[in-house]
Amino acid sequence: MHIKQQIRILAIDDSPLINERVPIIGTFFRGAEQLDGILCSNIGKDGMDATDVIIRLVRNSKYYDQVRVIMLDGITYGGFNPVDINRIFNEINIPVIVFMRTYPDFEKIKLALSHLDDAEKRWEIIQTAGTIYDISTPGKTVFIQLCGIDKESAITIVRRTSIHSNIPEPLRVAHLIATGVVLGESKGKA
Repeated sequence: MHIKQQIRILAIDDSPLINERVPIIGTFFRGAEQLDGILCSNIGKDGMDATDVIIRLVRNSKYYDQVRVIMLDGITYGGFNPVDINRIFNEINIPVIVFMRTYPDFEKIKLALSHLDDAEKRWEIIQTAGTIYDISTPGKTVFIQLCGIDKESAITIVRRTSIHSNIPEPLRVAHLIATGVVLGESKGKA
């Protein structure tokens, strides 16, 4: 897959968990350098609606026809509200890259899920996200999962958009906006 320098990316991150409804922010970028738009919606804290909300957010956006890849900061949002990346790709035909700064501790995740409704369904969604690949970046190894895109293309996109840190710039900005909107000031790492 040929990756254009200015590939259109929609990166989505959630805000801190302050209320039962958790804002999610999408940043629409041209490559790593130009923010062209922002999308916003809400999901349930520890809910089961993240996938539906993301699909609706993308479909209803004026950017829908331009988005070439969706980047997610992890596979769960709003606590343990899992995102089914296979369903997103199958329903809207846009590849998905899940970015993670650290390798998931599946034992801890499974234990935490055991305290929630639909624990088995949540675990199934997490497991079907597929293989976790590591990417060497300056100073740190990061991890990705993907759907609808080959590994080499996904690695190229992550590396090309990680211009200020090992976090892709579209995700970094989505995180800053999400925390700033909820806390009044941005902070923390994506």
